[in-house]
Amino acid sequence: MQTTEVARIDSPAEEVWRTLADFGRISEWAPDLDHSCLATEAATGPGVTRRVQTGRTVLLERVLIWEPGERLGYCIEGLPRAVRQAETTWVLERSGDRTVVKVVNQLDAGSRPAQRLLARLLGRAMARASRRMLGGLKVHLERCVT
Repeated sequence: MQTTEVARIDSPAEEVWRTLADFGRISEWAPDLDHSCLATEAATGPGVTRRVQTGRTVLLERVLIWEPGERLGYCIEGLPRAVRQAETTWVLERSGDRTVVKVVNQLDAGSRPAQRLLARLLGRAMARASRRMLGGLKVHLERCVT
């Protein structure tokens, strides 16, 4: 299952990227996260891993795609065991001094009916979380604009 959420942010793509690329600090602007930190010594590039926590739920997110100013993609580990694969990709598109930001979630829980239902339910939850993250990113970046 795939979902895509989109926001237009009144900030240049370089500023948006700088915020996304500070990978361990997502909890500073993502409203649903209680804590985040890097779980690797490296801070940039493929393989960088962060630990995120909301309530009792702890996930690891490992970078797969690192294209400065354009795309940041990562796999999510720690979801229910029935989830075979979960990935999120942030895509930045320049629009003058503004940036169109897309969050694409891919979720694979299998092909049986019960698995497809689980994928749909988790996909909807991921889409809601993506909308909240986009909103938090927008507020974080636009409050700095004078």
